[in-house]
Amino acid sequence: MQLFVVGVIAACLAAVAYGMSTVLRALGARRVAAAAAEEGKGITNENGAPTISSTMSTFVDPAFILGTTMVVFGFAGGALAARFLPLFLSQTIVSANLVVTALLGTIILNIALHTREWVAIWLVVMSLCLLGVSSSHHTGGGEEVGFHWGLFLATVALCAFALVAVYNLGSAAGAIVGGAAAGLLFGIIAIAVRILDGVDPFDPVALLTDPAAWTIAAAGAVGFYIQTVALQLGAVNGVTAVLVVGETAGPSLVGVVFLEDTAKPGLGWLAILGFVGAVIGAVLVAWYGSVDPDHLGEAPPMKGGWRRGREEPEGSESDESVSEELGSEEFDPEEFDRDEFEAEFRSDPDDPGARADESGPRPEAPESDHRSVGSRDSRHS
Repeated sequence: MQLFVVGVIAACLAAVAYGMSTVLRALGARRVAAAAAEEGKGITNENGAPTISSTMSTFVDPAFILGTTMVVFGFAGGALAARFLPLFLSQTIVSANLVVTALLGTIILNIALHTREWVAIWLVVMSLCLLGVSSSHHTGGGEEVGFHWGLFLATVALCAFALVAVYNLGSAAGAIVGGAAAGLLFGIIAIAVRILDGVDPFDPVALLTDPAAWTIAAAGAVGFYIQTVALQLGAVNGVTAVLVVGETAGPSLVGVVFLEDTAKPGLGWLAILGFVGAVIGAVLVAWYGSVDPDHLGEAPPMKGGWRRGREEPEGSESDESVSEELGSEEFDPEEFDRDEFEAEFRSDPDDPGARADESGPRPEAPESDHRSVGSRDSRHS
């Protein structure tokens, strides 16, 4: 029971640390993008993905460095939680960093949250409470060495896919795919920590030769990099939401199928309800937070209520009506009649360029122009 309490506290601390880290790193990405915009430098490639140089510049931003420090604390808390709790509980508690990210984002990043986002966020929180009530205090085990190697190879394949995806999709699609891939990689870290050999009792040789240790190193480095690129591409809440889905769903399923994680007798339905609610809430936050990300505040604000998208800028309706009126009278060169046009041109007395008479071409001398204008005025008077 004491280890269970320690695991819950560690998971909560990890959630706070990861939430603070995400917001600070997103702030660093914004500041680098703003500085590049002021200098007139491009920070994206032809696919709309951030350039490697812009990502490297983000790494050395002071806010980003502070956020990276918080990642270390989050990793330590998450590792303790993964050792002492069932994975579907530890990962869902850690995924509460979505709430921390949303709250800090309103203060540090000036992100306006509407009712729909708050409802989705609290859906995640309540679902986590259901998971906590229904989870067992027992953690299973008994995995074989082949499982360690399989996890390592799957991690390498996922890393390659994630790197290719974020640099070829670009824009919002790259942000969502990158956030989900980073979440899966962070979830794999929890699985690897859970099965790591040489921890109890401590054996450094067994620890370093275990493929699970290599998995932690690869998944941690690539996941951190992919999340940074996703934060450059997309809205912070949307990226975080799909990230927590990836780091929660993957390890939870693996824990139940391979690591003997269970719920309390008779409360399996409550665990399923809490898990599904947490995933649905995170997906809703991602859905509403991944529309047309605007890091520099130049786009219109997001719509309120349950509509998805941005508000129309002022005057857009009138501009649209004018464009429709102009667009309704399109010029067709095949229907143009030159003789009819010249006849109308000569017969218009109010047109300053109209001819005074149809007897011949209009003289081009300035004096003749004045006389013709004066003769027209006298005839009108």
